[in-house]
Amino acid sequence: MRTLAGVHAVTEALRAGRPIDRIFIAQKAGSSRLARIIELARSACVPVRFEPREALDRLAGQTPHQGVVALVAPHRYADPEEVFPSARMLVALDGVEDPHNLGAIIRTAYAAGADAVVIPERRAAGLTEAVAKAAAGALEYLPVVRTGNLNRTLERLKELGYWIYGLDEQGEHLYDQIEWTEPAAMVLGGEGKGLHRQVRQHCDFLVRIPLAGTISSLNVSVAAAVALFEWKRRRGRRE
Repeated sequence: MRTLAGVHAVTEALRAGRPIDRIFIAQKAGSSRLARIIELARSACVPVRFEPREALDRLAGQTPHQGVVALVAPHRYADPEEVFPSARMLVALDGVEDPHNLGAIIRTAYAAGADAVVIPERRAAGLTEAVAKAAAGALEYLPVVRTGNLNRTLERLKELGYWIYGLDEQGEHLYDQIEWTEPAAMVLGGEGKGLHRQVRQHCDFLVRIPLAGTISSLNVSVAAAVALFEWKRRRGRRE
């Protein structure tokens, strides 16, 4: 079992029906949100225990728990062959190592209407409790596919008719002017490194977000939000 900490993360795990062994609530902690968690837990027959806050601190480690920690089954990665054939937008990450960035991207991708996030096995963050916390519940609903080789996955997506858009500070096309053809995969590079050369070569289009001032790039989770909500805006206009 793994720990899941924080009000949003535990609430959405309960709502999504994720297997939960038990939930710990900090003694003397009282709020409407914690009361809602207790209500959901009882409806799902999940045991709730009230423990000293120090005990929750030990369970949660470095993750802020807001007075609630759950013991849950590990997140399972999605089967690519169940996701890829019917998706309209995938978000593929080329070596995002910060779990908070990964969680923020998962949250943004879900909010923008993307169908899944694709992450590599090596030199990248996996689905840890810190990621679940940063995703604020979105991880319960958005599939995450893990691949052993991102370049081969991009090749597979092209075989399925996907257009591959890489976000790159040197991109030729502006994100708000290019046509986002579906199905599409939006590829974002890791912190400070950007897209690897081979990944860049697999992209049909390299897209950039124009910036004022002397800073050359945005945080990867912020760049994902800017580009994904532009795609969402365009899609809404077409539908």
